Amino acid sequence: MGKIRILCFGDSYIRGYTSWSDHERLPETIRFPKKLQELLGSKFEIIEEWLNSRTLISEDKRPGKEGRNGSSYLIPCIDTHDPLDLVILMLWTNELKHTFQNSPEEIGILLEQLFVKVILGRKSQFKNTYPQVLIISLPIINDKTEYAWERYIGATSKSQKLINIYSEIAERNNCHFVNASNLKVGIDWVHFTKESHIKLAEMLHKKIESIIF
Repeated sequence: MGKIRILCFGDSYIRGYTSWSDHERLPETIRFPKKLQELLGSKFEIIEEWLNSRTLISEDKRPGKEGRNGSSYLIPCIDTHDPLDLVILMLWTNELKHTFQNSPEEIGILLEQLFVKVILGRKSQFKNTYPQVLIISLPIINDKTEYAWERYIGATSKSQKLINIYSEIAERNNCHFVNASNLKVGIDWVHFTKESHIKLAEMLHKKIESIIF
């Protein structure tokens, strides 16, 4: 029997973006996917698939930000890393940017229809299995901070609503769910602290150990 393969699909949270930095990245000893690999051991393989500013479906018009639409890359990504036993989804923050004008309900529909259902229905090319899905709810954005007050107008109340929306999506589709919204964030009030990366790895470790593969 081969390793249990887990794909972490998301944005700068998976990259380990350092809060309010010039695109600095936390070291491997801190980032939650690498920490999770350490906790789970050699029977598992954790795959990091991140892209800064990745959205669910919105196109980022800024120069140098082409290809941020996560839905268009999802199937090629799944097939690239096939076979997969579990896909961890960490996406909503960039879709909350004011320029995209999305409601929490619209974001929930996008996640469920274009990600959750697609992953659950994507049979492996190499064995008779389908991936399971684990959805993570992300930090509540403080839209009054210097970092967020222009780009994330209204995102505080929207991200609060998304916690329940994502939980309901997970329950409705027989997926797994981890609420990471209460983990501490850095000075930009968006990205996780070092301590939160470690805590999230511990939360995911506990959840994954309860999953039957």
